[in-house]
Amino acid sequence: MMFHILLEHAEDGWVVAECPALPGCVSQGQDEQEAMSNIREAIEAWLWAEDQKALAQCVTQTPILVAV
Repeated sequence: MMFHILLEHAEDGWVVAECPALPGCVSQGQDEQEAMSNIREAIEAWLWAEDQKALAQCVTQTPILVAV
């Protein structure tokens, strides 16, 4: 999957990375490279958490895993 990321240089010198397509998916780093690495981890964690919430709601059906 591909996502657009917004990078913003904060006043304290940190770089903030946000994925607008995933509400609340934000990370930061001391430079752009670290911020990008951290937002990749945040995206993976965000998607995993959403998948787990959806899986918990599938109590009467058998879920099927699909790789994208």
